[in-house]
Amino acid sequence: MPNVSLETTTAMPAALRRGRDPIPQRMAIAVLALLLLLLVGVGTLRGTGGGPERDDPTVVAMRLLRFEDVAGGAVAVIDQASGEAVATMSGEQGFLRGVLRSLMRERKRTGVDPRQPFELIRHEQGRLTLRDPFTGQHIALESFGPDNLAVFDRWVPPGAPPVRR
Repeated sequence: MPNVSLETTTAMPAALRRGRDPIPQRMAIAVLALLLLLLVGVGTLRGTGGGPERDDPTVVAMRLLRFEDVAGGAVAVIDQASGEAVATMSGEQGFLRGVLRSLMRERKRTGVDPRQPFELIRHEQGRLTLRDPFTGQHIALESFGPDNLAVFDRWVPPGAPPVRR
C-alpha cells in the first residue's frame, strides 16, 4: 500500500491541509443567526394570522349574503337579513363561480352547511373582501382587477364608501 501524506494530497482543500476551517466561525454564526431570525419571523406571521385582515382591520360596511343555485343554472344572491334576492346571476359568471367554488370546497371539507351566509366586507382603506366566517377563509376581491371587483361591489350595502381602485 502506498504511503500517502496529507501534505501531498491534491484533492484536499488548501485550508484543510493547513489545519484551518473551510468556513470561518463568524460566517457560520451569521448564517445560523439569519436562519433563526427567518424562522422566528415566519412563525410569528403564521401564528398571528398575519395577512390582509391584519393590514386593514377596520370594517366600514358588511353584508351577509347567501349564494344559491336556481333553475336554468343561474346563481341567486340572497341578503341574509331580509331573505330577499339581491340579484340573479345567469350565464357563465366565471369569476363569481370560481370564487364561490374555492370557498365551498373548504366548507365541504370541514362539514359546514353550504347554506350559511358569507360576509361581504368593505374595509376603511377601500378594500373589499368576501369572507367565510365558518372556515375563516377570505378572498381579497380587489386583487382581481376592477371588472371582477365590480361583480361583488354592487352588493355592498347602500351608503358604504366606494372602493378605491
